Amino acid sequence: MGKLQGKVAVITGGSTGIGFATAQLFVTEGAHVFITGRRQKELDQAVDAIGTNISGVRGDVTNLADLDRLYETVGMKGRLDIVFANAGLGEFAPLGGITEEHFDTLFNTNVRGALFTVQKALPLLNDGGSIILTGSVAGVKGTPGFGVYGATKAAIRCFVRSWTVELKDRGIRSNVLSPGPIDTPLVGQQPEETIERIVSTIPMGRMGEPGEIAKAALFLASDDSSFITGIELFVDGGRAQI
Repeated sequence: MGKLQGKVAVITGGSTGIGFATAQLFVTEGAHVFITGRRQKELDQAVDAIGTNISGVRGDVTNLADLDRLYETVGMKGRLDIVFANAGLGEFAPLGGITEEHFDTLFNTNVRGALFTVQKALPLLNDGGSIILTGSVAGVKGTPGFGVYGATKAAIRCFVRSWTVELKDRGIRSNVLSPGPIDTPLVGQQPEETIERIVSTIPMGRMGEPGEIAKAALFLASDDSSFITGIELFVDGGRAQI
């Protein structure tokens, strides 16, 4: 019996990186997982790689019609226990170079997308369910050129504080999972000197792996964290702690 035996989970941004690793682990622990992604090819590849108890629903979290279609599909299972609002974008722009497009793109995906992913799940989400948002150490650490991204992650931290109180009568727990630098395809596209600079800021001397974040997500999704709500759990190699 896995820690999520018989549970149903939604993971947005589940085609690659942290979302994909978490979907794999949740399935291993007994859940049926619905993953979303904007690109059908990558979504299909993720579903094929996991193999069983996995469903892919193409969609963009900034598109409310796509979210409606997602939850119509999830509703066919008759229950929903875990919502992991993981989809997000990160872009660098120095203060003097921030554009309306940069601001709107990040806030629409990271903040608006997370909000409506959760809001539209509520009619299906079982009492006692778990909501997890993907935050970032950038929400509490100043990083040159990363101010707008950091602001989006600080915003979702505020969401969780409010939802913890709003949803307490239903026993629904809301938490933020905040990774440090993680070795994902997006990070891998950065120049070598940028990666070296990032690693130099991490006390453990390395980037994290998506699977390490997935284990923390499993903790927040399962009964192992039954007395935990409203927190920001940093999985960051110590970067935000010193």
